[in-house]
Amino acid sequence: MHELVGDITLCILFAWVLGLLAHFFRQPLILAYLIAGFLIGPFGMGWVKSQESISVISELGLIFMLFMIGLEIDLKKIIRAGKVILFAAAGQLLGGCLLGTLFFVAIGLALGGGKFDALYLCVACALSSTVIIVKVLYEKRELDTLPGRITLGVLVLQDIFAILFLAVQPSLDNLQVTVVLISIARVAALVATALVLSRYVLPRLFHQIARRPELMMLGALAWCFLVGEIAERLHLSREMGSLVAGVSLSTFPYALDVTAKVTTLRDFFITLFFVALGMTIPIPGPSVIALALVIAAFTVASRMLTTFTPLYLMKQGLRASLLPAINLAQISEFSLVVIQTGVAANHITTATASAASFAFVVLAVLSTFVMGRSDQAVRGLIGSLKRIGIRDLDHGHEEGGHEGDHGEINRIVILGFFRAASALLSQIERQNQSLLEQISVIDFNPVVFRTLTDRGLHVIYGDISNVDTLVHAGIGKAEIIILSVPDFLLVGADNEKLVRHVRTLNPTAKIVATADLLADVADLYAAGADYVTVTRISDAGELYAVIEAADAGLLDDKRAEMDAQLSERREVLP
Repeated sequence: MHELVGDITLCILFAWVLGLLAHFFRQPLILAYLIAGFLIGPFGMGWVKSQESISVISELGLIFMLFMIGLEIDLKKIIRAGKVILFAAAGQLLGGCLLGTLFFVAIGLALGGGKFDALYLCVACALSSTVIIVKVLYEKRELDTLPGRITLGVLVLQDIFAILFLAVQPSLDNLQVTVVLISIARVAALVATALVLSRYVLPRLFHQIARRPELMMLGALAWCFLVGEIAERLHLSREMGSLVAGVSLSTFPYALDVTAKVTTLRDFFITLFFVALGMTIPIPGPSVIALALVIAAFTVASRMLTTFTPLYLMKQGLRASLLPAINLAQISEFSLVVIQTGVAANHITTATASAASFAFVVLAVLSTFVMGRSDQAVRGLIGSLKRIGIRDLDHGHEEGGHEGDHGEINRIVILGFFRAASALLSQIERQNQSLLEQISVIDFNPVVFRTLTDRGLHVIYGDISNVDTLVHAGIGKAEIIILSVPDFLLVGADNEKLVRHVRTLNPTAKIVATADLLADVADLYAAGADYVTVTRISDAGELYAVIEAADAGLLDDKRAEMDAQLSERREVLP
């Protein structure tokens, strides 16, 4: 016990020190934890030698990590996922596994005879890192963009795929139809039991202790370990049970509260898991490094092929097809979990596991760097793909000259299309529908392009931050130009730069711009804008009207008025 406490002390101390260095150099914290484990482990300085300590630390961290992953899997969102996300995820997972199996067998890795190195690697390479992707997309404010939503949808379905693999994994040595069916039946029984209890029993218990934070956290942990033990009795695994426990609570009324209470404890044990995982990574020899680089290269190439292709075939355009492929081009921390279960079951050699861990490190660094500059990368790739004959949604525009096959640009032009523009078109549709015939929209969202085209509006597919797009669209002939997209959503530009470009191309047009900050208003006028909208001012007026209605006892009438307006709107973007 004293040895375990000392080992945990070393783990936390080194994880913190290297985590600080990773933070200062803008590298993933997971990378710091792996290096910390390697340094203090048996293959580094040897300060932690006890295999029992490493095993206990790793299992506790793994149980908590899978429990939290389960809590973040929103079953309602999966059910509501559109066909684009479902087909993209199916293409990426099935295509990735098929290509992975063929590739890894072709380079000589085992598949059968008690060894399944090729199978584990193909599954590991098919999964992407939720931690890295969500962090980078959040920092870039791209979670709510179309490529961001596609990326997150694919990540959720990857987690479901991993659950199914973990259900079958214990039976790989005797993989028969009946054995697989029994494994699936056990998982179904576990999931059904957990869902029933979390729906009909837990809410009543948690309602009674909702005001006692310590009991809320303790109840969540008790649920996690209880379902883990049930899974162990069903010949599954505690890790599998903790994942199911989390999933069963994901739609639970108190799920958000539970997640908030357990987050700190989760971070502690996840840190321990990755440090313990780093302890198991030996000093890589030339063969391990070579295999790791092969795994990394295959992951990137296969992700581009299996993610880009289904999205492109579903007419999402080059940009919305390339960005999710770039976002997903790394190996998941969940992949390391899969690999470790294979090592524990003696299904995969330690050399292959070490290569997979090293490939994870390489891709974690590269992916963070590339995702931060994904817009520049996509522009370069789009140019290359067009040169070899791959068409974008604007191919008719390119073939038909500057004005394309859409005819000349209309009197009013909306540059970029997001929620404000969607609301504007709905308002025009209700008040002066004939005005729609005088509007042109320029945007590169394929959903916007198709929806507005189907409604008979004039749409030009293109990137408004690219001056060539504005020139070819004929922006110089417009009379009123509206920039309705806030700066934080613009890619490769901001409203001030756009106003300057537009004013240069069209000295006489009336330009309406949008300001995020009050300090931006003067800069936009100086750049050439004729009018600047500030959303917070109109929002403040609406909120003040709500307060007045509440004070006058007319809030129900105010809500009924708003409900009536919402029922009449036919917006492009929800």
